Amino acid sequence: MCVCVCVCVGDAQPMDVCSVHHNNTFLRYSVSLLGYGFYGDVLTDSERKRWMGPARYDLSGVKMFLTHHYYEGTVSYLPARGIMGTPRDAGRCRSGCVICQHNGRLISEKAERYQMDEETDRESEGEWKTIRGKFLAINAASMSCACPRSPKGLSPAAHLADGTTDLILVRKCSRFDFLRHLLRHTSKDDQFDLNFVEVHRVRRFCFTPRHCQSDSDLDLRENGKHQIFGQICRNHPACGCAPAYSSWNCDGEILTHTAIDVRVHSNLIKLFARGIEEPTVFDDMTNPCAI
Repeated sequence: MCVCVCVCVGDAQPMDVCSVHHNNTFLRYSVSLLGYGFYGDVLTDSERKRWMGPARYDLSGVKMFLTHHYYEGTVSYLPARGIMGTPRDAGRCRSGCVICQHNGRLISEKAERYQMDEETDRESEGEWKTIRGKFLAINAASMSCACPRSPKGLSPAAHLADGTTDLILVRKCSRFDFLRHLLRHTSKDDQFDLNFVEVHRVRRFCFTPRHCQSDSDLDLRENGKHQIFGQICRNHPACGCAPAYSSWNCDGEILTHTAIDVRVHSNLIKLFARGIEEPTVFDDMTNPCAI
């Protein structure tokens, strides 16, 4: 009934969609979260405990927190320049969002002008930024990803239709510091205000894990069971242990490749909906996780 009403009154909500590629081969679309490291490990481990129901996510989350795996790799990204808003804004994306309208229109005009092809990407090589290091988590949030456990979401200021995604990098740190970061998702504290966390608003990004000379031959479905203890010997090449890899969590599905290229497509789909509405004071008191 609600959909029929939205269609009749003309309510529509555009949404950005990320396409995920490996070696120029399309893998999957993503509309909410891409997560490597912690969130990828949680999903991979929970798949072995499906008999537990939803409780498996809690158990896998605790287990992955205690194992405290980190992964080496290189992240390259194209910053979203000339747009309104930053990942640390106090404002939130709501129905009729001015930032979505402005940025979506701006990026669409650029896409029409340049057609966003490979030649344009080569022209933009000077804009690419590269970060190498050891990461506990690499996340790309195309929306806030708010839920009962995280009322603000992984990226509270992310927008539904601004043609960008928020790239969140959590570098290697102590368990205590990582716990601080996780706990800030449940409170009003800024989860990005930590010296081992950085966030960037991007149009495109690529990730290449260390030792990824033959990622196309790496089948994570087969090797997943060896990953948990592979991290122990990661710095001892003489022992012959295979390097440790995580898996990409793509909207709750596991990707079979770790080296990926992610591109944001502005306003690719349109939903018959009003968008996220501003909660009333009463709603905030009774159901703070409504959005």
